[in-house]
Amino acid sequence: MAFGRLKKNKQDKQEQDTQDQEGPEQNRQGNDGAKSPSAAASGAAEADGGTPATGPWDAADKPSEEGYVDLGALRIASAEGLQLRLEVEEKTQRVVAVTLDLDGSSLQLQAFAAPRSETLWDDIRGQIGTSVGSQGGTVDELDGVFGTELLAKVPAQAQDGSKGYRVARFVGVDGPRWFLRGVFGGPAALDPQAAGPLEEVFRNVVVVRGEQPLPPRDLLQLRLPRDASPLPRAADGSARPGPPKRGPEITTIG
Repeated sequence: MAFGRLKKNKQDKQEQDTQDQEGPEQNRQGNDGAKSPSAAASGAAEADGGTPATGPWDAADKPSEEGYVDLGALRIASAEGLQLRLEVEEKTQRVVAVTLDLDGSSLQLQAFAAPRSETLWDDIRGQIGTSVGSQGGTVDELDGVFGTELLAKVPAQAQDGSKGYRVARFVGVDGPRWFLRGVFGGPAALDPQAAGPLEEVFRNVVVVRGEQPLPPRDLLQLRLPRDASPLPRAADGSARPGPPKRGPEITTIG
């Protein structure tokens, strides 16, 4: 889904310096008020070392790249049978999303810039609902493993010509100066058991925001891995994702 730009909010230095002394914000969790919002969004507990116990992660919380494929703004952990492809916008040839395929299901990922002290998921859910509704579809808001989720159904025609629905499950995580959106497709959109392996992949995603100033909702830049050749197996014997392939232009449902 294409997100429109918002006017960038200016944060003065005093607000930045005092954030760690304020009480918990909407997108923060923990008694010290300085934990990663990604842990709050996924309902994660805090580890003894003061970092989130589970992801999605900010690069500052999990800086190691061991066992990960580096795609620029996103790092993806290897998993057995996981296939990776990049979605390229035909007009600009810009990489706009990464899609992960596993056991007949898919997970599309996009990372966006976000304000330091605001969350985006509440507003974005409304935009998704409007977009799906304009296509004659419906959206249900559910309480899922990553917080509030959306289950979208859009009218579609099957290969045999019969009418049906295309189903997608939207999840969102507000992190420190970034927002990560995931779209589950195939059996993982409806079946919790089928979704389990890809949910684990989503929890292990690392978002690399970088220091470059960006307007809120701008896509964080994705790129081909430095080595796009087939990767060796990980230390635990699991197969790492294969080389990225060019995918279709990004769509609303993914």
